[in-house]
Amino acid sequence: MAEHNELGKKGEDLAVEFLLQNDYKILERNWRFQKAEIDIIAQQENIVAVIEVKTRSSIDFGLPQDFVKPKKIQLLIKAVNAYINDREMNFKDDLEVRFDIIAVQKTEETFAVEHLTDAFYHF
Repeated sequence: MAEHNELGKKGEDLAVEFLLQNDYKILERNWRFQKAEIDIIAQQENIVAVIEVKTRSSIDFGLPQDFVKPKKIQLLIKAVNAYINDREMNFKDDLEVRFDIIAVQKTEETFAVEHLTDAFYHF
């Protein structure tokens, strides 16, 4: 596996650990719909969090969350709509969808994990 793929996988694993430690239930990992992939779909109480994980070995070119572009957001929205329809989830009464980013940054010997809730809104 290429080094950047290993780094991305490590970031996703750290994000899952972080979410589990914060009382989230992991519903899906790497859920795909057409050209879109949702890294993590997790639930905490009545919130279903659609989570994009961005991992970087350095911030020389920007923070990890800066790399979630409008095209990616559009794909995530399309994918989560398909996920909801596929699972026949009823979001109107008791569940709310939220779009989050988990930014993972490699430091010297470890990783820093930052959870940005309501990172963007669908439009």
